Parts: sequence; C-alpha cells; structure tokens
Amino acid sequence: MTDVAAGTAEKPIYSNGYKATVLGMLVAAYTFNFIDRTIIGTIGQAIKVDLNLSDTQLGLLGGLFFALLYTLLGIPIARLAERKNRVTIITVGLVVWSGFTALCGMAGNFVQLAALRFGVGIGEAACSPPAHSLISDYYEPKQRATALSIYSFGIPLGTMFGAVAGGWLTQEFSWRIAFIVVGVPGLLLALLFKLLVKEPPRGHSDIPVAPISEEGVVAPAPYVKPPFSFGDEFRELWAVIKVLFTKWPVVHMVLGVTIASFGSYGSGAFVPAYFVRQFGLDYATVGLVTGLVGGFSAGIGTLAGGFFSDWAGKRNARWYALTPAFGLLIATPIYIAAYLQTDWKMTALILLVPGIFHYTYLGPTFGVIQNSVPTYRRATATALLFFFLNLIALGGGPVFTGWLIDTLTQFNINHLGHHGVLESFFGTFGPKGPIDFITQCPGGRPPEGATAELAKACIDTSAQSSQQGIIISICFYAWAAGHYFLAAIGLAKHMKASAT
Repeated sequence: MTDVAAGTAEKPIYSNGYKATVLGMLVAAYTFNFIDRTIIGTIGQAIKVDLNLSDTQLGLLGGLFFALLYTLLGIPIARLAERKNRVTIITVGLVVWSGFTALCGMAGNFVQLAALRFGVGIGEAACSPPAHSLISDYYEPKQRATALSIYSFGIPLGTMFGAVAGGWLTQEFSWRIAFIVVGVPGLLLALLFKLLVKEPPRGHSDIPVAPISEEGVVAPAPYVKPPFSFGDEFRELWAVIKVLFTKWPVVHMVLGVTIASFGSYGSGAFVPAYFVRQFGLDYATVGLVTGLVGGFSAGIGTLAGGFFSDWAGKRNARWYALTPAFGLLIATPIYIAAYLQTDWKMTALILLVPGIFHYTYLGPTFGVIQNSVPTYRRATATALLFFFLNLIALGGGPVFTGWLIDTLTQFNINHLGHHGVLESFFGTFGPKGPIDFITQCPGGRPPEGATAELAKACIDTSAQSSQQGIIISICFYAWAAGHYFLAAIGLAKHMKASAT
C-alpha cells in the first residue's frame, strides 16, 4: 500500500495506487453519506401519504432535523480530528449514521422518524471534516481541487443510487424496507474502511520546509499536537473564522456555496415528488429517472469543476471562482426551462444538461478553503464551512421549499386555474382564502369519497405548486453566481499569500 524508503519509516511515501485506493474509500463513504441523507427526497411522497404529513414536515425531515446536530457536532468532531486518528473517527461515524438510517424504517409516526433523523445527522457529522483533512495530507495543493471534486463525486453517486434503489424498493416493498436496505451496507463499508485506510502524517503533501535526507526523501515539517485547553480551542476556531468570514475572496466563496446549496437542497428535496404529482409516475420510475439523470449530469459537473479549475488555476487562481460563477449562471435558465415542460420525458432530457454546469462549484470551493488554512486547521475549516453551509442550506433549503409549496397550494386551491410563478408567489401575500388545502387534501391527496371536482383540485394544485416552488428555489443559483464573481476579485493575491 505504501512505498517507504529504507530507514525513513516515519516519512512514508504513498504510491499513486494507494492514494487512489484511499480516495476511492472516501468516495464510497461519502456516497453512503448522501444515500442516507437524501433518500427522504426520493421516498418522501410515500412517507407523506402513509403518515399524512405536510410538505413542510417533509422539509424538516430532509433538512433541519438532520442538519441541526450534523452541523453543531461537526465542529467538536473536527477539533478532535485535528488531534486524533481521522480514519477511526470516520469509521465510527459510518456505523452510527448507517445504523440510524436502517432504524428509520421502523418509525411509526412523524416524531419517531424525526428523532431517528437526528441520529443520522450525528453520525454523518464525522465524515467530511476529517475526510477533507485526510485528502489534503495525501494530495499536494495544486491537486486538491481535483481530489476534492473526486471526493465530492460521492454526492451525485449517493443521490443516484439512493434515488434508484429507494424508488424501486418503495414501489416493490415499502418505504420502510427502503430505509433498512440502504442503511445496512454502510456497516460493512465501515469495517473495510478501517482495514484499508491508513492515517498519514499531518501536512504530508504540503510544501516541504525540512531538508532532503540522504536517501533523497523530503521530510514534511513535523506536526506537534498542542496540549488541550479550552482557550486554545477557541483561539483556533477564531483564527479559522477570520479566514472564512473576513477575507474578501473566501467569504464570497462561502456565500456562493451556501446560497447555491440552499437552492439545490431545497429544490432537490421535492423533485421526485414533483414527478409523481405532475406526471403520475410510479416510485420506481421516478427513482430511475431522477437518479440516472441527476447522477449523470451532476457527476460530470462535479469532476469537471475540479479538473478544469486546477488546470485553469495554474494560469490564474481567479478561475477557482469564475468556474462556478459561469457554471451556475448558465445552469439556472436551463433548469427553469426543464420544469416548464408538460411532458416528463422532455423534462428528463433537458435535465441532463444543467447539472454539468451547476455542480462545478464543489471542488473549487473546497480546494480554496483547504488551501487558505494551515494543515492543523483543515478539518476545522471544513467543519466551520459546513456549519454555516448546512445549517442554512441543508437545514433551511428543504424547509423553505416545503413551506413555499404549502403556501402556494393555499393560494392556488382558492384560485383554480393556471397561474404564472410570479402571480402565484405574490398572490400568497394576499388573503388566505376560505379553502384550507391541508384540511381538504390531507397528505396532498383527495380524501376517500371526495367529489371528482375536489379530487381534481387537490391533484392539480399539488402539482402546480410543486413546480412553482422548485422554480423559485432554483433562482438562488443565479444569486450564488454573483458571489462567485465577487470572489474572483483578489482571489489570485489571496491564494499566493496563503501559499507562503
């Protein structure tokens, strides 16, 4: 696994093959991370009908209830990862989040399911901060955006496998079986991860400051763990906060990834439900369509963003910001066009395109963050970024879109007929209307014995409002693009200063 020069046992040289194996295991862990995180979106319609939930409640299950402890615990776990074995931390996290995902299949009501989603968030908090730190120790600065984009490939992979498997399992068995089946394999992955992945020296791939040894091996500067004290912990956190939120290029990168993710988590949480509500597709077909379409385009975009920004960044570092800026700006109108189609096949066909541009923001953003702080603050930087990003984006995005859809249904059921997105949106600020959608259409469906008129009103209103809520959430991508353009101002100077 490693090639170690004679007499340099404390200064290992890792082969490209071994580094690829480590990165592959981290991608696998992140894939299961996202399967367990996003499966609520795929099977949410089945849960909503079975437990008589609102879209706001679905948003809470897929967003805030997962994100709250996920973000809060990310920081202390990251500080632990700066001192302790990162491989062990990720392994324990895998066991916890996979176990709680499987237990979600046994929930009997909204409260029980919410409590178990908190548990999933606890486990997943142990994934990305130590993973980003490991990758930065295995890959040198000019390769980090590429390596981190490959790691981030777990997002589309997890979304794809979760959608395809979750949709099929829900259709053939039930949403409860879907939770159990996708949760259990993560327990086996945890064992493989612990056996195959080794803990590298801190700062292993950074610019060397130590002399070349007689064997020709460059030894990285030794990392000395400082003694623990609360004062030092707060000083370390403050040092990273100053980089993330006071450096002009970095703060706009942080705002860009947060706002883009807010729109992505929000709209993505209801896309599978939209295909069911708008086109009447079964869960298996919806999972296949959204999984394959999303996995294909988002996968290409995630990898392309890292490779292209590392390539262009060698000429000018501002491309680490311009790549996602142009990508998000191009993706926005294409997404909107897709959701305005009246045929699901045309919607799916168009959706193959925008993700290629949309997901270019992941690798460059994470690369800039990792290269902006010293080795002993990298897990902390990721945790603080994810605290800000996920509390707002993951915690708020699905809840916002769910609340938005519920609010739009209230307007649309009182004003039957087709309305434009802006007309319905601004109409929600007016009187509520005499008909209460949640009462008349529990779980978004017409009740048993409903008249044909009420049944049509429930179905049409749910479909139209879902479409409008998704389109409004997508517009956040254009807002995020503006911040990435602002981040390009001074980014080259900042990156040069951070490298010294």
